[in-house]
Amino acid sequence: MSDVDDDRLVSGENENSEEASIEKSLRPATLAQYIGQDRVKHELSVYIQATKQREESLDHVLLYGPPGLGKTTLAMVIANEMAVHIRTTSGPAIEKPGDLVALLNELQPGDILFIDEIHRLPKIVEEMLYSAMEDFFVDIVVGQGPTAHPIHFPLPPFTLIGATTRAGLLSAPLRDRFGIVAHMNYYTVDDLTEIVKRSADIFNTQITEQGSHEIASRSRGTPRIANRLLKRVRDFMEVSDKTAIDEQIVTKSLQFLRVDEEGLDEIDNKILKTMINYYHGGPVGLGTIAANIGEEADTIAEMYEPYLMQIGYLNRTPRGRVVTEKGYAHLGLSQERTN
Repeated sequence: MSDVDDDRLVSGENENSEEASIEKSLRPATLAQYIGQDRVKHELSVYIQATKQREESLDHVLLYGPPGLGKTTLAMVIANEMAVHIRTTSGPAIEKPGDLVALLNELQPGDILFIDEIHRLPKIVEEMLYSAMEDFFVDIVVGQGPTAHPIHFPLPPFTLIGATTRAGLLSAPLRDRFGIVAHMNYYTVDDLTEIVKRSADIFNTQITEQGSHEIASRSRGTPRIANRLLKRVRDFMEVSDKTAIDEQIVTKSLQFLRVDEEGLDEIDNKILKTMINYYHGGPVGLGTIAANIGEEADTIAEMYEPYLMQIGYLNRTPRGRVVTEKGYAHLGLSQERTN
C-alpha cells in the first residue's frame, strides 16, 4: 500500500503528466493489491461482499490512526471494490451547511463521500450530517427573516467514509453513526519492504532486497514515509551513477538526510534531547516542548509523538511527557547521570 505525499493530485497545464501518472499509480486499486493492514482488509472484504449481495450501499466507515498509513488510499480502494464513484473533501473545507448540501447533492445511489480530517468539521455541519447519515435527508432553511422556510431535502443512500488522526476528538453522536470502525496500525518492516519494492518497480528503479529492507526499517512504520525516502534515495543513486539502490547507498543517503537507524529524524531527536537537557527527561507539557523546538503542538502530537510512544521512547503521563530509559539509551545517555 502506498500513500503519496499529496493526497489529491491536481492537473494543470504545466504539470508533468508522466510524473503525475506515476504518483497516482503508487496507489493500489483493490484490496488484493493493498499491502498490510490484514485484519482491516479481511473485515472490509466481508462487509463489501455482503453489501453487494444485498445490493445496498455500504455502511458508513470510520478510519482512524496516525497520518500516512493509507486512509485516503483505502477509501479509494473501497470505492473501486464497490464499483461506485467517490467524492473527496476534508473537514476544514466544509465551512458551512451549504457546502455539505452541495457535496451531497452530487451523489448517486451507493456513492461514497470521503471526508478527511473529519474531526475538524464545524459543529453546525456535523449536526446536519446526523440525519444525512441515519435517514438520508437534510433539512435546510431557505430565505431570510419572515420569508425563511425549511425544505426537506431527500438524499440517495450513500456511504460516508471519515478519516481522522484524532478519533478522541470526534463527538459521541457522530462516532456512533459509523457502522464500521477500523483502526489503522503502523506497518511491519516486512510489509513496508514489499511496498518499497512495488513502488521501485513503478518508478522503473532497480533495488536490492537489502536496500528495500533498509528503507523499510527506517520508515517509522508508515508507507507515506517509505515512499518519500525511496524517492530521495533514488535521487542519490542517480547522481552517484549507480544502477541500483543497495544497502550502502540507502545508508549513505539517509545519513545525509539525518534519518537514523530507528527512522527518527532531526525533529524526533530534538524533542528527546530538549526534554532531557532542559527538563531532566520530564514530565514536561506538550506546549512547553513545542515552544522550545519551534514546532506547533498539534504537529508534535500528530506526527512525532505517536511513533515515539509506539517504539517506547516516550511516555505520556497526567503531568506531561516523559522520556523512557529506552529513549535515553537511543541517544547514548544514562538516565541516572542526567537526573
